[in-house]
Amino acid sequence: MEEVRNPYAAPQALVEHPVDAREQILASRGVRLGAALVDGFLYTACFLPGYIQLGLIEQLSPVHYGPLGTGVSIVLACCGVALFVYNLWLLHDRGQTLAKLWFGTRIVRCDGRRAGLARLFWLRGFLPAMLSAIPCLGTLFQLADAVAIFSEEKRCVHDYFADTIVVVA
Repeated sequence: MEEVRNPYAAPQALVEHPVDAREQILASRGVRLGAALVDGFLYTACFLPGYIQLGLIEQLSPVHYGPLGTGVSIVLACCGVALFVYNLWLLHDRGQTLAKLWFGTRIVRCDGRRAGLARLFWLRGFLPAMLSAIPCLGTLFQLADAVAIFSEEKRCVHDYFADTIVVVA
């Protein structure tokens, strides 16, 4: 027999049940540091030649470094932008950056739910970057952000801003 649907019943929705955060294993401090260093190295490798070249433009004429340096810097800058977009997609889809994917970690909400891209970008990335840009106080914030990981919860200040934890994927 077919199931009879009640047209007057309240609508039903499929709800993603969050995983209990206590069941997840927090990523170690060393793994988190390694992933952060690899992410930083990837961006540095892409954008540093362009920054160097921009500094040289004021001091040297284009004849000294030639068009090859400009072409390489443009290609690397395009790679850096592509890396940024790919990392945004990974953060949205999996809660990982490329380095977090390689290191086997991901970012989730403290209750185990998936952290949205807006939360990850604005609260974990943009807000700490803006606070770090404040002269003098920014350096103190960066130090406090890094030292906070030595707490029992293994969370940095930017994790507290976004209500996130980093777990083993």
